[in-house]
Amino acid sequence: MRLPVLAALAVLTACGGIAGCATQAGPQAAQPAAVAPATGPKTAGSAAAYNPRGMVVSANPLATEAGLRVLREGGSAVDAAVAVQAVLGLVEPQSSGLGGGSFMVFYDAKTGKVTAYDGRETAPAGATPALFLGEDGKPVSFVAAVLSGRSTGVPGAVAMLAQAQKEHGAIGWDRLFLDAEKLADQGFVVSPRLASMINGRSPQGQTADAAAYFTKPDGRRYQAGETLKNPAYAATVRRLAAEGASALYEGPLAEAIVAKLHEGERPSAMTLADLAAYKPRSADALCRPWKVYSVCVPNPSSSGVSLLQALLMLEHTDIAKRGPRDPIAWTQIAEAERVMYADRDRYVGDPAKVTVPVEGLLEPAYVKQRAKLIGETAGPAPSFGLPKGAPKVGPDTTIEPGGTTHFVIVDAAGNVVSMTTTVESIFGSGRMVGGFFLNNQLTDFNFAPTDKDGLPGANAVAGGKRPRSSMSPVVVLDGKGKFLAAVGSPGGSAILSYNLKAMVGVFDWGLSMQDAVALPNLVARGDTFSGEVNRFGPELTAALQARGVMVKEGQNENSGLHGVIVRPGGKLEGGADPRREGVAKGLE
Repeated sequence: MRLPVLAALAVLTACGGIAGCATQAGPQAAQPAAVAPATGPKTAGSAAAYNPRGMVVSANPLATEAGLRVLREGGSAVDAAVAVQAVLGLVEPQSSGLGGGSFMVFYDAKTGKVTAYDGRETAPAGATPALFLGEDGKPVSFVAAVLSGRSTGVPGAVAMLAQAQKEHGAIGWDRLFLDAEKLADQGFVVSPRLASMINGRSPQGQTADAAAYFTKPDGRRYQAGETLKNPAYAATVRRLAAEGASALYEGPLAEAIVAKLHEGERPSAMTLADLAAYKPRSADALCRPWKVYSVCVPNPSSSGVSLLQALLMLEHTDIAKRGPRDPIAWTQIAEAERVMYADRDRYVGDPAKVTVPVEGLLEPAYVKQRAKLIGETAGPAPSFGLPKGAPKVGPDTTIEPGGTTHFVIVDAAGNVVSMTTTVESIFGSGRMVGGFFLNNQLTDFNFAPTDKDGLPGANAVAGGKRPRSSMSPVVVLDGKGKFLAAVGSPGGSAILSYNLKAMVGVFDWGLSMQDAVALPNLVARGDTFSGEVNRFGPELTAALQARGVMVKEGQNENSGLHGVIVRPGGKLEGGADPRREGVAKGLE
C-alpha cells in the first residue's frame, strides 16, 4: 500500500531525514511522476522559495540579488543570466567566471521553443594530440597540466551570453554589469566557502596571481567576513558593458590573455586569431519524451545525452514505486549510472570532430537492452554498449575535477534559463587577467591521444575542438509543452549523477525541489561507488553494502544543485543545495 505524498514527506521529516528512516524497507510512500508533488512539510533548514512572478536560484546571495535587480527593471531571464554570471565570477571565482565556459538551455515562453546554447571553450588551432605529453611521450601529471598555459581554452561564456542576450534580451547590455562593477569597486564580503578555497591547498590557489589577489597587506590571506576589492575586475566589466563581448576577444584584454598563457613551462599555442575566431553554438535543445513530460538538455559535447539515457533506462524499473529510504531504489540508481558512464565515456565528444551516436544511445530498443543491466543488486562493472551509428573509438581516461556552478532563472514573462558554467578546477588554471581567472578546461580532454592499438578516443585533443563536458543543465516541459521544471549542478563527472538523483527525487518520489536536491549523493562509475555515507546513515549504508553497493566517501567538490518547478496555479518553487551557499528567491 502506498501512502499519499504528503504523508510520505511528513514521515521523512519526522524521522530527521533519510538516515533516521533508513531501517524502513520495501516500496516507499511516493506518487509516480506527478505534475504537482507535495508542497507541504520540508526538511529542517529548507532554502525553498515560492513566488508566482519570477525566481532566481544561484550559488551566492549577491548573484541572486543581481539577477532579481535586472528582472525588476524589466529584464528577461537571459538579461539576468548575464548579471548573475558577472557577479558569480567575482564572488565565486573558484567555480566560474568571464574566463570560462558554459552551457545554457533556454525556454521561450512565447513560442514554447527550447534552445541549447553552447559556450564551451575550444582548443587553440595549433593544439596537437601531444598537448599534455611530456618529452618522454607519456602524459604529464594532472597538476602540471592544469598549471601550464596549455590547460586554457578560448573562453566561451561571455560570447555565448552575448549571443543569447542579443536574441532574447529586453534591456540594454550595458545595464547588466552594474552589480558586478559596484561589488568589485566597493568590495564584497568573502563567504565561508570562498574563504575555505582561498586558504585551502589547491595548487591553483598557490600561484603568484592567486597569492597576490588573496593576500592582504599584512601578509595574511582573506578570511570569511572580510571585505575583498577587485578594481581590475571592475575595469573589465566596465569595458564589457561599454564595448560588448568583443572586448574579451579583441584588444587589450585578448592581448593580456595570450601573453599570460605564453608564460612559464609548456606555453599555450593560443593566438589572438584563436580568440577572435571563437563562435558560440546554438541549436534546438536535445529533447526526449520521459513519462508524461519532455526533458531537454544541451547537445554534445555536453553529456546531456547520457542523462537522458539514464532517465529512460530507469523507466524500465519500478523505482517510481519506491522512495528515498529504499536500498533497492538507490541500487537501481547506481546501476543506471554505471551503464550511463560506460557509454558516455566511450562515445561522447565534440560532434564537429567525432561521430557521437546520439540517436543510437537513445533508441528505445537500445535503452531497453541496456536497462536489463539494472538489477536489485550490483553486478560486475558494465562495459560500453554498441548503439547504432557507434564509431570505433578507444577508451577514455579523462580526469574531471569539479569546479563549476549552476543557476536557474524564471522571468515575469515565463522565460527560463538553466545554465551550468565553469572555469573547470578550483580557480581554473590559477592564472589571472583583468581581475578574473582563466580556465583549465582543456584538461577535460583525454591526455593520452590513442590507446595501445593506436585508436584515438572520442575525447582526444585536436585543434579547434571542444572538450567533452559533464555539464548538463535541464529543462522539463509538461504534457502540453509548457515549462515545468529546471535543474542542474556542478561537480565534474558527478554532475550527471547529481542531476539524475534530483530528477528521480522530484518526479519519481514526489519530493519538493528542496528535498530532492538535498538527497544524499551517490556516484557509481565502473567499480567505484562514492557518496555521502553520513547522509545515508548507517542502516541504509549497510543495506546498500548488502546489495554490493559499497559506498565510500568521495567527491570533494560535491553537488551544488539548484532548481525550480511550477506548482498548481503557476506558483514557482525553488530549491538550493544545502551543501553550498546558494539561495532561491522570488521576484516580489
